[in-house]
Amino acid sequence: MFISLLVWWYGHGWQQVMQSIMPRTRNVAANFSILQLIRTLFAPWKRIITFPGRSLEEHLRAAADNAFGRAVGFVVRIFVLAAGLIVVLAVFLFSIIEVVIWPLLPLAIPGFVIAGFML
Repeated sequence: MFISLLVWWYGHGWQQVMQSIMPRTRNVAANFSILQLIRTLFAPWKRIITFPGRSLEEHLRAAADNAFGRAVGFVVRIFVLAAGLIVVLAVFLFSIIEVVIWPLLPLAIPGFVIAGFML
């Protein structure tokens, strides 16, 4: 049983970990809706739109309100986009570290046992 575990660990298990990097990264990007945030970067916040009236004053007020709504939407989306990109990068880097550390993990068990006896 121990041999079959090692065969899986250094064969199919390691392959599964390597193949999970991109789907995991894409899943995090999809959860943050990064492509949607980029497409709607300059859209008004919460679709709050002021429609202009008939007078020049109402047109100017609607333009100012709509510009303010777009500015708020831009700022909020930029912060969410930055946070999403940081998390996507972190997930990708931690996944790469996982692939590198994966073959060393079985060696950690005897190492921790020996370290426990030495303490």
